[in-house]
Amino acid sequence: MQEGALLAHFLFVLDLCGTFVFALSGALAGVKHRLDLFGVLGVAFAAATAGGIVRDLLIGATPPPAIADWRYLVTCLAAGLITFFWHGLVDRMHNSVLIFDAAGLALFAVAGALKATTAGLHPVSACLLGMLTGIGGGIARDLLVGEVPVVLRADLYAVAALAGAAITVLGLGLALPSAIAACAVAALCFGLRLLAIRRGWRLPTAPGT
Repeated sequence: MQEGALLAHFLFVLDLCGTFVFALSGALAGVKHRLDLFGVLGVAFAAATAGGIVRDLLIGATPPPAIADWRYLVTCLAAGLITFFWHGLVDRMHNSVLIFDAAGLALFAVAGALKATTAGLHPVSACLLGMLTGIGGGIARDLLVGEVPVVLRADLYAVAALAGAAITVLGLGLALPSAIAACAVAALCFGLRLLAIRRGWRLPTAPGT
């Protein structure tokens, strides 16, 4: 029982960290597109919670914590307000969005896979749901600011999320300590995404495009 409570607490912390960094990426995208305060906060909330809400609805965890738990809303608002009034970030907007997006992708992919596994899903389903959790926020953010979602055009975006989720599920299957394994996998997923950005690694596009 105690171990289960510790895992639940760890999942909550991981989810909240992912919420904060994805909210930062959403708010930064909103500032970049010169949205007003409400727009920036709205994009921050959507980017931070879309993936988690979809995940929770699919596994039957209703109402989703992102809506039922006030701490998620406060986290999103804090990240949005910090970003809105932190004008020094504007000059580094492009790189900042990519870095926070990569961090959110890694944290949510791992958290999504962990939560899906503890809910009793098949390992393959848990991997897919972890990937969906990771990419959902980025899709919502990009659609709201009128851009093609980064998952459809970026360097190993969904692949990095799927790799992180798959390794997380594998680690649980091998009975590795969940907290240590999750932190290591999140760091690996984050590093893979940053390497893909820096080196331009990407999946092939259709010939002649």
